[in-house]
Formats: sequence, structure tokens, C-alpha cells
Amino acid sequence: MSKTIAFLLLLSLALFVGCEEPAKTNAYDYDICVYGGSSAGVTAAYAAAKMGKTVLLISPDLHLGGLSSGGLGATDIGNKYAVTGLSRDFYRRLGDEYDRMEAWTFEPHKAEKVFQDYIREANVEVWYEHRLTKLRKKGTEIQEITVEDASKPDFPTRSVKARQFIDATYVGDLLAMAGVSYIAGREPNSTYNETLSGVQLLDKHQFPPNDEEPYHIDPYRIEGDSSSGLCWGISQEPLAKQGSGDDKIQAYNYRLCLTQDTTNQVPFERPADYDSTKYELLKRVIQARDGIGWQQKLGWFYLRIVHMQNGCQ
Repeated sequence: MSKTIAFLLLLSLALFVGCEEPAKTNAYDYDICVYGGSSAGVTAAYAAAKMGKTVLLISPDLHLGGLSSGGLGATDIGNKYAVTGLSRDFYRRLGDEYDRMEAWTFEPHKAEKVFQDYIREANVEVWYEHRLTKLRKKGTEIQEITVEDASKPDFPTRSVKARQFIDATYVGDLLAMAGVSYIAGREPNSTYNETLSGVQLLDKHQFPPNDEEPYHIDPYRIEGDSSSGLCWGISQEPLAKQGSGDDKIQAYNYRLCLTQDTTNQVPFERPADYDSTKYELLKRVIQARDGIGWQQKLGWFYLRIVHMQNGCQ
């Protein structure tokens, strides 16, 4: 090999190495990092970006909007005039989707569209399906968080620095990892000198007998036979003292968005693990009410049906 060829090869190698892109890092830096793609998370990210801040919104889920875009399309509200700011703007944007001033009942996909409009208008960067794995603090201030990408098989991680972090999750994942104190369950009335925070035995939302329904609902699997055990859902634990606290998790239910459009319906299928005995108490209440001539109100007592736009409910 001649000296000229050797020189050219070395020069080409030097140029190749010199032009190589620097190694990419997984560290990111923002003014504000919002963790949680709930409605609060989207509006917080939108507001911060409109103020000229660099913003990252991290959503553990694939969709934005939380409950508002996940099926809770009927807003529980008393005084609508108390709703202002971006919350009011949200309902008015939904109104635009239905050619009206405001929409307080809406389809989930319409709500998600509005949230995506906020993100697009403010040019907010969003990481979907990223969940918190660790956190670094200096004193009481969060300096950096690490999240993993749950959409990829090897769960690659990213580290994010920010001047401020906002926890917009429903359960406070970021706050808990940061060491912020919290409790699970409910406090007794005595903790904050309240009257409705602890255990309650009310005159509504209880099983009969009561003033309107004097009949008795038998709690045993075989009615009248205490040796048969209690029906599903009944605890043998005695009722705690009125106003006392505990570490129990709040009950919950599902809200579904269904359609009345027969061309867009999918039949309900019986789940493989469906157990009808879990609804024995409900069956007994219905039978007892029928026995005294109770006027059934479909869509109120057993299923709360709220009609929405485009044949949804």
C-alpha cells in the first residue's frame, strides 16, 4: 500500500469519527414536569405552556383525560355558575362539538379530543405509557425522576429533571414516592374536628328495614339458616363506633358508555368467571319490593342511566 493511499484511508477514518453524532443521553430537562394524564394534568400542562414554560406531561396511560374521557360522561354538579376558568372552557369546547353553548354530558371520545386540542394548541410534549420507577430529592425538593416505557418489551428508562414537578395522578404516586405523608382509609371525626369523615350509619343508602321499606332482607345464603353462612358481600365484622376511622379502601363502581344505535352494538357476553351468587342480595331486594307492590324505577334504583348525545347513555 502506497503512503498516499494510507494517508487517504487515515484521513477518511478521521473524518468519519469526527462527524459521528454524539452519544444520545436519556436525561431530559424542563421547567415543569406534570406526572399524570388526568384532566387536571392536561390543564396544568396547558396552562404552564401558555405561560411560556417548557413542559413535559407524563401519562402512565395510553389516553389523556382520566375519568372525563374514560366513561364518566355525566357531570355530577350542583351550581354550574361555580365552574369557571379552564374547567368552564372545557365544557364550552365540548359544547362546540355538539353545536351548543356548553355540554355537561358527553361521549368519552369527544372529551379526549378536547384534551388533545389543549395539548396541540400549547405544543406540550407528552410521554404516553410511562410510569414512575424512582425519584431523587435534595432536601425536600424533587430534583429528578426516572420513568419506564411500559409500551416496550424491555421497559427502557428515562430520567427527567425539572424546576417544578406536579403530581396529577388520582392516587398521588409521585407524592408518595417523594415521602409526602398520607393515609389510606378514612380519618376519624376527631382528627380534623369534622362530623362526616368517619364511620357512618345513615338513614339512606342502607338495606331495609327503614321507614319506607319495613321488610327484612335475610343475610344468609339459605334464608333462615344461619349455619349456611352469610351471602357474598356481607362482613361478620361488627359495625365500628360512629365517627371512628379505619384503613379500609373506599367502595367503587363502574360507569359504562353504551349505545342505543342498533347498527353499532356489541352483545354482552357472560364472563367465564361470572358468579351470579354475588348478586343474591340485589335479587332479594327486588323480590321483596315486588312483594309489597313497589313501583320499580328502571334507570334509577338499580341502574343509573344518563342519556347523552348521539344515542349514548
